Amino acid sequence: MKVLITDKMAEEAVQVLKKAGHDVTYNEMDALTLVKEIGKYDALMIRSRTKAVKEVVEAGAKGNLKVIGRAGIGVDNVDIEIAGKHKIPVVNAPTGATASVAELTFGHILTLSRNIAYADKTMKKGEWAKKTLKGFELDGKTLGLIGTGNIGKYTAKLAKCFGMKVIGYDPFISKENMKKDSIEKVDEVAQIMEKSDYISLHIPHIPATHHIVNEEMISKMKPSAYLINCARGGTIDEKALYNALKNGKIAGAALDVYEKEPPEKSPLFELDNVVLTPHIGANTKEGQIKAGTICAEQINKVLAGKKPDYCVNRKLL
Repeated sequence: MKVLITDKMAEEAVQVLKKAGHDVTYNEMDALTLVKEIGKYDALMIRSRTKAVKEVVEAGAKGNLKVIGRAGIGVDNVDIEIAGKHKIPVVNAPTGATASVAELTFGHILTLSRNIAYADKTMKKGEWAKKTLKGFELDGKTLGLIGTGNIGKYTAKLAKCFGMKVIGYDPFISKENMKKDSIEKVDEVAQIMEKSDYISLHIPHIPATHHIVNEEMISKMKPSAYLINCARGGTIDEKALYNALKNGKIAGAALDVYEKEPPEKSPLFELDNVVLTPHIGANTKEGQIKAGTICAEQINKVLAGKKPDYCVNRKLL
């Protein structure tokens, strides 16, 4: 069958598809071209650049499209409801980038706690700012997780290595299951904000999580606390975060994701107590290979008439 890949993919993933006997085409089509061409293919495999919006899915449904694969975790760039309406499974790779994103999260935690980014900046200016760069140990501190799925659990595992206490908010995971991963469950986001020294988000951006960390929630944080987001933009109210950082209401923040990407002319650029990276959480060699190959395996299963392991719109089919 014919598989179209429209975003750069690990070669290992391409080989998984080819070894299954599929005809694989790589073409970074623009939106209009994709709508015109998608019906010729049995499968579409994408990362985050391509937007499988309603028009794309419906055009594919009129043709041969049988499955959409997202080589990653989030599927906010795929219209899963329209795909479900047309009985097109949307598969992903929820475990592919687990270690990569969790490690970046912890990289940000360490950077914040020891002022690494600011120390580097001052050194390159020829300054010796040692006296102003007193940091904090992680040992004995509390890490609050908003979302305790695969990445949240892996982040908790890393935190335990540093002697941290971990608490978590996740309405979909039981107290007993969290306890297995050494996470103490709390029932409200507000409790995470109030009790934590470091707060890390590990949730999708959906209507229920839009600005889940807003002005009210940020006001509950300790003045010494830090906020980290390597999950999805739109889950934090960036205007409220900027005001809190500028006015010293919280100690600092680190963001890998933004409400608008790239975040052109963001006022956050003005601040020294925020660390920013360009959505690189899953961008490791190993993470891309894992995400691509897992997604390719799921596409192969659907095209072979088998039930995929990871289907985000299963209930809609």
